[in-house]
Amino acid sequence: MTLNRTALKAALIPVLLATLAGCSAAAEPASTASAAPTSAAPAPAEAAPAPGEASPAPAKAPTLVRTQGAVQIFDGAAPTLLDTADRYSAKNAIQLTAGPAAGTAVTDAGGFSLYRFDKDTANPSTTTCVDDCAVNWPPLLVDGTAKIYTENVDASLIGYVERSDGTCQVTLGGWPVYYFAGDTAPGQALGQGIGGTWFTIDGTGKKAAQTAAPSEAPGY
Repeated sequence: MTLNRTALKAALIPVLLATLAGCSAAAEPASTASAAPTSAAPAPAEAAPAPGEASPAPAKAPTLVRTQGAVQIFDGAAPTLLDTADRYSAKNAIQLTAGPAAGTAVTDAGGFSLYRFDKDTANPSTTTCVDDCAVNWPPLLVDGTAKIYTENVDASLIGYVERSDGTCQVTLGGWPVYYFAGDTAPGQALGQGIGGTWFTIDGTGKKAAQTAAPSEAPGY
């Protein structure tokens, strides 16, 4: 796959510039919360069952697991539907979901695959994909007071790292998390294996099992 890098720059750079509010004000040591129920909004009520049908099991309310600065990380699905219109902009609420099987790749609320980059580091969390690289591999961004919800993802391993432009990039197991601009539909994982350095990420921050044949896009 050959990406039109000029068109991608034109589309993505304004979006990235618009998120330069920065996260340094929220960059405080992470803390782990108790497993007590939180004040998150309750899940929508289930419709009443038809006569003779069993009542559905109540939805599990998300539980606050840890915080980093003002960012809160929850175990459990978001209590309301999240905006998926512009996945490259910084969000104030994010859903990270993996299948129940170990090693399953993580996706966002819209079903788009998420990746890690071998040239980054997890300890300490360091992102090295900037400039043209970040056009092909847009970072998963949150604002400084975001809520991050997880399903089959280890919420205790979620956090963020501040990028050189001041934006907050989600980390999983310490690894900065990215999209691949060549994935244009939910369920695609065309970035898997590119350059021998880009891989879908599983719910613990490890490389997920391969989910699609490698693309021929630039490896960076």
